[in-house]
Amino acid sequence: MSISKAYNSWAGSYDEMKNKTRDLEARVIRKKLANNVASNILELGSGTGKNSFWLADKAENFKGLDFSEEMMARARNKIKDEHMEFLRADLNTSWPVADAWANLITCSLVLEHIENLDFIFREAKRVLDENGKIYLCELHPFKQYKGSKARFETKDGTQELEVYVHHISEYLEAAKRQGLKLVELDEHFDDKTKDEIPRLISLIFRK
Repeated sequence: MSISKAYNSWAGSYDEMKNKTRDLEARVIRKKLANNVASNILELGSGTGKNSFWLADKAENFKGLDFSEEMMARARNKIKDEHMEFLRADLNTSWPVADAWANLITCSLVLEHIENLDFIFREAKRVLDENGKIYLCELHPFKQYKGSKARFETKDGTQELEVYVHHISEYLEAAKRQGLKLVELDEHFDDKTKDEIPRLISLIFRK
């Protein structure tokens, strides 16, 4: 199923359904960015707003970009603050954000749907201000190697989304080509024993 069609279909149940990957990432971002305050935050793939409102509390201005109109409709219905804005955008084309606007960019569980990481990091460099940061958290490539991918259940059965496998080195090299410096890399597990493959990988880069 195409990505846009899948997320439009998923929007109605996304917030309520159980999802280990989504729920672990929500904990990770709140831990990794707990002490970050920014004037302008840009969220890539904001979806239904699972992280948006927490992020918006840490910023004077917040923009969320997503290409699923159904996902954004649910996010917009939750808006209580005038400093929040959700915009429909294809992350594979130029983002509707001014140069050097963002102090912080976040991107959660999005890049497995993006083939060209170079474009993402090039746009991130463009819209980040001096010393701005980008936080990424994605399904760990080790999980991808074993066949894990974004999927959801419908009355017609399991729907699997189009995905691309990105090795850890791909993230690092794509960021390096844009002059972005790695600040932190961490792996996240379903439990504290670390006796299994990590579910998520998080990376923080600085311009």
